[in-house]
Amino acid sequence: MKRHQVLIVAAISVLVLAGCTNAQQPTIQTSPAASPVATGQTDRAGVDRLLSVVSNTKVAVEAGNFSKANTEFSQFEDNWKQVEDGIKAKSSDRYKAIEDSLDRVTGELKGSQPNKQNVLADLQSMENNINSVAKL
Repeated sequence: MKRHQVLIVAAISVLVLAGCTNAQQPTIQTSPAASPVATGQTDRAGVDRLLSVVSNTKVAVEAGNFSKANTEFSQFEDNWKQVEDGIKAKSSDRYKAIEDSLDRVTGELKGSQPNKQNVLADLQSMENNINSVAKL
């Protein structure tokens, strides 16, 4: 059985080495949206999407429409995933502040009686921290 495993490993190694010597290898390209996560940089478009979600959520909260605010804010997490590594690399303090606000806003909006002032304060804090780290 051991000899069989050695032969398999040897065959795979030969195939890998043969592939490495091919001068016409295809170039792997990443989309611009994937680059910030991979490189730890912030993507201005991703930051703008976050700010848009925060703004739309604030408008709904100010109107007292917490159901709409919850729907709007539910988009934050997907957009956050695209830029959070870049933000964390630039400022771990602001990253933590945004994460903390994210948790508080999510908790308030899912509650039976969200506190309007608390939600607005956390959304403003998020906006300030996102804008600050985007300038770094």
